[in-house]
Amino acid sequence: MAKRIGVIGIVIDEPKMVGDKVNAVISDFSHLIIGRMGIPRKESQVGVIALIIEGTTDEVGAFTGKLGRIAGVNVKSALTSKIISEEC
Repeated sequence: MAKRIGVIGIVIDEPKMVGDKVNAVISDFSHLIIGRMGIPRKESQVGVIALIIEGTTDEVGAFTGKLGRIAGVNVKSALTSKIISEEC
């Protein structure tokens, strides 16, 4: 399958409640992650994480699907159309 570079945006309501679950999923898919930026907004009780990733559409779908099943987590992804590499 074709690997592509993309971005995953994660918005977490009540990060104190589900932050550990989100970080566990991110750790499980760390092989896809090129870069990560996290911004805590304690006064709003919201956390925002931006991930730069490289993977196949199936890998990204599995990753975002697992994140999206956590209550209070909103996830969006965008992938480039340019193929970075082909897996055999």
